Amino acid sequence: DVQLQASGGGLVQAGESLRLSCTASGFGHDDYSIGWYRQAPGKEREGVSCITGDGTAHYADSMKGRFTISRDNAKNTVYLQMNSLKPEDTAVYYCNLRVFEYAYWGQGTLVTVSS
Repeated sequence: DVQLQASGGGLVQAGESLRLSCTASGFGHDDYSIGWYRQAPGKEREGVSCITGDGTAHYADSMKGRFTISRDNAKNTVYLQMNSLKPEDTAVYYCNLRVFEYAYWGQGTLVTVSS
């Protein structure tokens, strides 16, 4: 069974940084895309960033230059380094894994950025 476990959220002040982690289990290969969505209070869920099995990273426009995604295939873990955080980054961040027509979701980790 595929399982995703996310961690790293917390409460920070504007301008500070956080590093999110998500570990995937249930795969014997690295040929999947994995990344992050987020959902802020009162808003729709939006894509943040994802990275393919060969290391190609994608970012939403508003995150470019501030967020960096990476993966450690030996640990089946994806990281999201979030710098220069803003209050509007406050959201529950969900780990997402996609392989072929399947998509899997983690439990979410809360990021709160105070002004």
